[in-house]
Amino acid sequence: MIAISAIAMIGALGLIAYPTFSDWWNRMHQSYAVAGYVEQTKDMSGAERKAMLKAAHEYNERLAANGDRWHMTDAQKREYDETLDVTGTGIMGYVTIPRIKVKLPVYHGTSDGVLQIAAGHLAGTSLPVGGATTHAVVSGHTGLPSARLLTGLDELKKGDTFAFHVLDQTYTYKVDQISVVLPSEISKLNIESGADYATLITCTPYGVNSHRLLVRGHRIPNPKVPDKTQYDEPGEMTAVAAAVIGLLVFVAGCAFVGLARLWRRSWIVRHGLCAGAGARHSSGVRG
Repeated sequence: MIAISAIAMIGALGLIAYPTFSDWWNRMHQSYAVAGYVEQTKDMSGAERKAMLKAAHEYNERLAANGDRWHMTDAQKREYDETLDVTGTGIMGYVTIPRIKVKLPVYHGTSDGVLQIAAGHLAGTSLPVGGATTHAVVSGHTGLPSARLLTGLDELKKGDTFAFHVLDQTYTYKVDQISVVLPSEISKLNIESGADYATLITCTPYGVNSHRLLVRGHRIPNPKVPDKTQYDEPGEMTAVAAAVIGLLVFVAGCAFVGLARLWRRSWIVRHGLCAGAGARHSSGVRG
């Protein structure tokens, strides 16, 4: 009985803690993915990084001239998947949003698998390496109980900034337009001649997801003062994990001890009363 009660209590604690644990798990995955990407790019030679950036800019030039960029051939899809794929996992860089303290890896494409754990680059839009006549678009979920991702994107205001970090380069954008549109309305994602735009997309409103929130920015020089925002880092996430696991073990242990004492007290009361009743009954017979 005590074991069943303890298991039930631990299960209840698990259900309560699941959203927090799942969010932590995803944030740790994201921080390690970014750290791994940074290390991989550092290990590349300058010539390798230069060649990859050159290929990305050439890809963007061809894309801007493509009249049907939303529908890729198999060959175009392969080229897209291979361009800027530094680690072989599909990650092309990462995005930072200081206003909401978000740092997310950015992967090729917007499949369900990608969007459950990170941000996804929208195929058919420019790769996030800047340059005239480009418009990079990155999408991410909002309001998931299991992951923060782009939750809070609606807090951005005109004048806020976000940045893409690709290879050893940083591309900073200043928010100049915030729109809410239907999913089918894609005109605001068009590439404009001479412009250097980037747009962040998420579903809105929370829980309904009938529309899309578009936060567009235009390219500006990188700030002279380094970004001092406290983003999730692998070491910190591991420390948090150790603390949370320790707390859960402590709570479960306390619950187990409490239930054991309660069960023991109940056992003593039941058996003590039975023994007393038996003694009185025997005494009456003898009299």
